[in-house]
Amino acid sequence: MQKQDSINVLGNVLAPCSRDPLTGFFRDGACNTCPEDQGSHTVCAVMTAEFLAFSKYVGNDLSTPRPEFDFPGLKPGDNWCLCAGRFLQAHDEGCAPKVNLEATHQRALEVVSLDILTLHRAEN
Repeated sequence: MQKQDSINVLGNVLAPCSRDPLTGFFRDGACNTCPEDQGSHTVCAVMTAEFLAFSKYVGNDLSTPRPEFDFPGLKPGDNWCLCAGRFLQAHDEGCAPKVNLEATHQRALEVVSLDILTLHRAEN
């Protein structure tokens, strides 16, 4: 799998999202992507209890540990590379998490506008 250029939504070098828990389609700590990343795991989001409950409700339980997949389960405050479509869905439902724009891959803009991402910008 060939990684796409590591450029963020601001046109700069993609910053790391999280090493603990280790995130990303490539599990490299960044929201890097490639054509095989069907879900576009490109939005670096700061988890909230509200978003985690929403995600579980719509069928993606991110809070329960899954040791067989080396997945610790997420808690509020954790950073995670979300699928751009799931982020947009959460925005539409009024429960979007905050976003680290510096660590959000430019491919997210194929799904979510920069205006929407900026609306949810996390303070660094």
